[in-house]
Amino acid sequence: MSVRPGVRLGVDVGTVRVGVAVSDPSGILATPHATLTRIWPDPDVAHDDVAEIVALSSERDAIEVIVGLPRSLSGDEGPSAEAARKYAAELARRVTPVGVRLVDERLTSVSAHRALRDSGVAGRRQRAVVDQAAAVLILQAALDEERSSGRPPGEPVKRQKRRRPKMKDGPR
Repeated sequence: MSVRPGVRLGVDVGTVRVGVAVSDPSGILATPHATLTRIWPDPDVAHDDVAEIVALSSERDAIEVIVGLPRSLSGDEGPSAEAARKYAAELARRVTPVGVRLVDERLTSVSAHRALRDSGVAGRRQRAVVDQAAAVLILQAALDEERSSGRPPGEPVKRQKRRRPKMKDGPR
């Protein structure tokens, strides 16, 4: 089977940091790109981590952004999965027309820690790169899935318009 040509971004959403990986233009190999400090959703910050991913998507002319969906071993979704879904929805709204997809990321952070430890990266130094490593694992799994199935991986994220706050009733 083949993979659609084009750069993809992989995103590992954490509560403190966001790992970002990038694929090559042929969509074969994922490589680490950056670890971003998680700022979104802070309304007082003009340029946040989502904005950085949107800018990277534009710079690299990405065709898709893959966001990891942390499910439990049983496949259930908890608070982390809900947070990843919200993040992906905001990203989809802001990265238009580039598509955003959610893919199962069970155990990617555990695998990333293990790979870093096995390669000799010390515990404290792991924190700086483990999110990137997890993003690489998420993106590479998505690329491999597409190559084996011939279909885009995971589930597409629907773009939602941002809801405006309702105005309070004032004098008429």
